[in-house]
Amino acid sequence: MKFRKKMLTLAAIGTALLAVGCSKTQTKESSSKIPTKITKNTTVTFWYSLTGSSEKALKKMTADFEKENPKIKIKLESQGGNYADLQSKLSSTMQSPDNLPTITQAYPGWLYNAAKQKMLVDLTPYVKNDDLGWGSYAKSNIKQALWNGAKINNTQYGVPFNKSVEVLFYNKTLLDQYNLKVPQTMGELKSASEKIYQKSDHQVTGAGFDALNNYYMLGMKEKGINFTKKINFSGKDSKEVIDYYADGVRKGYFMQAGTEKYMSTPFNSGKVAMFIGSTANEAYLKQGLKKEYQFGIAPRPSKVNAQQGTDIYMFNQASARQKSAAFKYLKFLTSKKEQFYWTKTTGYMPVNTQVLNSQAYKSLNTSKVSAILAETTKDLYFLPVTKNATPAYDQVQASMQAILADAKKKKNINPAIQTAKQKFDASWKQ
Repeated sequence: MKFRKKMLTLAAIGTALLAVGCSKTQTKESSSKIPTKITKNTTVTFWYSLTGSSEKALKKMTADFEKENPKIKIKLESQGGNYADLQSKLSSTMQSPDNLPTITQAYPGWLYNAAKQKMLVDLTPYVKNDDLGWGSYAKSNIKQALWNGAKINNTQYGVPFNKSVEVLFYNKTLLDQYNLKVPQTMGELKSASEKIYQKSDHQVTGAGFDALNNYYMLGMKEKGINFTKKINFSGKDSKEVIDYYADGVRKGYFMQAGTEKYMSTPFNSGKVAMFIGSTANEAYLKQGLKKEYQFGIAPRPSKVNAQQGTDIYMFNQASARQKSAAFKYLKFLTSKKEQFYWTKTTGYMPVNTQVLNSQAYKSLNTSKVSAILAETTKDLYFLPVTKNATPAYDQVQASMQAILADAKKKKNINPAIQTAKQKFDASWKQ
């Protein structure tokens, strides 16, 4: 969890339904009409990559859906314990579209080419269907920013599902010891980090960031610059974002995870007093934080936050009946009741705003995230789904690691920034 063809197009032929081929168990039907009632036994295959409490929760929610919809069978198929396994399976199977599932978990960037090749289902007609959907996006009780994050080429191909955002985790014991307030801005984060480093006689680092590509992307967005190929990685704005972190690493009050991979590890041992990372980290802090410490969670100290996690997408090779059955399932998963169970069980952000803003959720005693999540998700940004945006985003992570490594060695980071610029520009041209 730690904390980014060819196929036959079904022809519309008026109001009649014609068979245009067979799936493994069902005849494909025309997609010109959306069946709103499932009166025949219908199987929906769902590929996912979840483990532990998240997988158990999904299985329970699915069983509950099947009880309410006895004609629909949801065939859950795990594609491994991490997203890389799922992405690899999707990529290889796209060469034989008939073997694709009905629906799948995915990041939108994985399916950029699938969308270009018309392999995905535009979900807008389903969302706006009064019987099967909500009638409108506004009535779905899902934030528009989350819907936008599940678009590819401006088309609504995905439904938001297991989402998370970044928050500030802080060692309450240490902040109290040094008489410091919880930072609310990036400037305050820097100031508090410097003081912690000094007051601890350089024994405790102030803060760090888990996802360096999120750090950079949001830093640029705060300057009004979207993550596109037009970014000048060695330009003035970019250097200011890089220098904020690099200066702190050079002077000792900021940390990068390095060989420990995630900031939760040094945080749990008291080596760093604060870090910014996914809400999913809360579970690891509950398990691993030293007994003498207490931790707190606050909104990310920025105006913009990053939405993370996957959505659920539907493939066009499915029959019209399978598509409708699958959408009924997606609507069920995002309902108020199911989202409250999902977030309470897994720690993921509830995509349903009725849950997000409810007092029942905000007062959950099982999570410190719930009390501040509505505040820190007011302005959400996401990695734009454009050609090669994902490789560029991944390249930023590697480049920032190299730059910060030089900063830690007190080397001039300008050569590393120039190298990073070349790699960043090249990543958009793959």
